[in-house]
This record gives sequence, C-alpha cells and structure tokens, in this order.
Amino acid sequence: MSKVCQITGKKAQIGNYVSHSKHRTKRSFDVNLFTKKFYYVEEDCWIQLKISAAGLRLINKVGLDAALKQAVANGFVDWKDIKVIGD
Repeated sequence: MSKVCQITGKKAQIGNYVSHSKHRTKRSFDVNLFTKKFYYVEEDCWIQLKISAAGLRLINKVGLDAALKQAVANGFVDWKDIKVIGD
C-alpha cells in the first residue's frame, strides 16, 4: 500500500510536463506522505499510520478515533491494515 494516505485516500495522480513549445511528457504528482505514530486512547496502544498532510489536519480537527472510523467506512483502510506498535 504505497503512496496512498490511510485517512483521506489520497494517491498519486498523473499529469504532464509542459515545455515552452507545449511539448507534453508524462509525470506523476506524488502525495505529501509521511509515517506518523499516534497514541490510540480507545485501544490503549500506539499505532503507526501512513498519512498525508491533509490527513493530519483532519485528525487534528475531528480526532483520531473519528478519523479512523470515517476512513474505514469510506474503504481507505481496514482495521487489520493498521500497524500496532509494540505492546
């Protein structure tokens, strides 16, 4: 599951480089992804997510539990795909 945000479902898009002469060649627009650890209070454990900057803002806005439930409902992540860090 590379280059896909586990919270928002954002993924890389395809576009074109456009030169001065309007010659077009393919390129990809990657997502601003990074790996982040969160403390999941409801399960009393640390989890690791691959999220985008927009996903981090969403977690800050609605909370981790609500964001995870919304992501699972939308099909962006499954509960078994969430990495639990050492217990």
